[in-house]
Amino acid sequence: MPAPALPFWMSLSLVPLILLAALNGGWWLAAVTTYTIVVITFLDAVLSHDTSNADPMTQDRHLFWHKLVTWVWPPMQFVIVFGAIWWAVNGTLERWEAIALFAVIGVATGAIGINFSHELIHQRNRWEPRLGEFLLTMVCYGHFRSEHVLVHHRYVATPRDPVTARYNESFFTFFPRVLWQQVVSGFRAEAALLARKGKGAWDASNPYWRYIIATALFAALAYLIGGLFGLGLFALQAFVAVLYLELTNYIEHYGLTRRHLGDGKYEHVKPHHSWNANHRVSNWFLINLQRHSDHHYKPDRRFPLLQAYDETDAPQLPFGYPVMTVLALNPLLFRRVMNKRVKAWRRRFYPDITDWSDYKAGTNPQPR
Repeated sequence: MPAPALPFWMSLSLVPLILLAALNGGWWLAAVTTYTIVVITFLDAVLSHDTSNADPMTQDRHLFWHKLVTWVWPPMQFVIVFGAIWWAVNGTLERWEAIALFAVIGVATGAIGINFSHELIHQRNRWEPRLGEFLLTMVCYGHFRSEHVLVHHRYVATPRDPVTARYNESFFTFFPRVLWQQVVSGFRAEAALLARKGKGAWDASNPYWRYIIATALFAALAYLIGGLFGLGLFALQAFVAVLYLELTNYIEHYGLTRRHLGDGKYEHVKPHHSWNANHRVSNWFLINLQRHSDHHYKPDRRFPLLQAYDETDAPQLPFGYPVMTVLALNPLLFRRVMNKRVKAWRRRFYPDITDWSDYKAGTNPQPR
C-alpha cells in the first residue's frame, strides 16, 4: 500500500503562515521562507531518507485521500490570492508589507500551486487537467501544460527540450531563455496536433486561447478588487511562482542528456536522465516531486506510487529542492556542487564516451 496520505497534506501548512503574515505583517512575512527553506531542510537532515516504494499497480480507489489534497488546493489558492489583494488595499498593512506578502504568496502559488498543477495535468481524465490549468493561469503560465506534456516529456535530456538545463549553463542564462522558448515550443506542438486534424494553428480549439482568456480574467479580477496596485500584486505573485518553477526545472535535469542514436533519434527516457532526491520531508511537502527520475520514466503514475531510486539507477541530488533552488541562484557555488556529480554520472552511465569536449547545449557525443 502507498504511504499514508496525511504527511502529504503538509503543503497546506503554508496557509496559516500566510494568514498570520497578512494579519500581522512585520517579521511574520519571513515565516513562509524560513519554514520552507530552513525548517524543512533541517527536518530532511535529521530524518532518514525515504526509499520505500508502494506497489505501482495500486488501484486509484486506494489513493482518494492522496488525490484530495490536490483537489482542495485550487479554490484555496483562489481565496488566498484575491482575498489578499482585497486585504492589501483595505486592511492594515503598509504598502511595503503588502508587496512582501505577495512575494510570500508567490512562493506558495509556485511551490504548491504549480507543483499540484503538474500532478493534475498528467491525469488521463478531462477535469483534473483543467483544474491544473486553473492553477497555471492564476500565475500567467497556462502554456506550461502544453509545453510540459507535449514537448518536455518527449524531448527531455536532448537539445530539443528548452527546459533541460545545459552543462555549465547558469540559471540566469537559463531563465530568460526558457521563458520565451517554452511559449513557442508549446504553441508549435499544439499547432502540429491541429494540423493533423486539418485545422489552423489559431483554431478556436487551440488551448492557448483558454490560457490567454483565463489569465486575462484573473488579471481583470485583480484590477477590479485593487486597481493598478492590485494588478501589480497579482503580477508579482505570478512572477515569484514562475521563478520558483523554473529554478526547479533548472535543477531537475541539469547537465544530463540521452544518448544520440543518429538521424535525430535518442534512446528512450530512463531513470538516470533526471536527478532524484529521496529526502523524506521535502518529498512530503512537494508530493514526491523529487522522485523525478521515476516521474519521467512513468509519467502517468500518481505521486504516491512514484518509485525511489538509489545511485545505481539514477543520479542523486545532495540536498532536497528547497536548498538546491537557493544554490541555483549562485552559479559558482552551484557548479562547484553539481559539475563533479555530472562528471560522475557520465562515468557511471556512459563509460564508453571518453571525450566530452564536444558536449554543447545538451548534445551527447558519440563514443570515440
